Amino acid sequence: MTSSRLTTVLAAIDKINSEDPNQTIVEGNSQPNELLYGQYMTTCLAQYFPQSNELLQIAVRAQHIKRWQLKRTEFELGKAGYYQWRIAQGKFHAQLAKSLMIENGFDESEAETTACLLRKEKLKTNTDTQTLEDVACLVFLQYYFDAFAAKYTEEDNEAKIIRIVRMTWGKMSDRGHEIALSLTLPDHLAKLVGKALAE
Repeated sequence: MTSSRLTTVLAAIDKINSEDPNQTIVEGNSQPNELLYGQYMTTCLAQYFPQSNELLQIAVRAQHIKRWQLKRTEFELGKAGYYQWRIAQGKFHAQLAKSLMIENGFDESEAETTACLLRKEKLKTNTDTQTLEDVACLVFLQYYFDAFAAKYTEEDNEAKIIRIVRMTWGKMSDRGHEIALSLTLPDHLAKLVGKALAE
């Protein structure tokens, strides 16, 4: 049974994400990118990890909350700048989600637990942090891998695609791997995954 405070926090996250100026066309309808992403994340969690607690459910929905606020262009070019941006994003998402939780009936400890998940602390040792990472990787493979692969295929840079698939695989748990291998991907994507895992 979903508590009223969980419902309220998820609605608050969706309200913020509905303000995303970046849009995606889905079945002819334009939707805010991060609102759609949050819904994909929640759907994936419910399908594969149905017993997840409320704090993880919030972290999953808030994974990209207001992601457009911190622009990649505000950080230096290259790998170092990219990681600085990613870390800053994690801290930003964590603080915003924590504030929403405290405003809507969760205590400091509960809110900080969710913030820790969003900062990806104790990955590989904290089950909930790992589940959040698994869900993010699965959502990437299901909904965003095709566009990513198309971009680098056009640039004749299959090596980049293979490298990202391997990095994604390395972040996942055994359960995440099991689910990923059960996904029905288009043939061209399945071949890329197979090549990445075979080499």
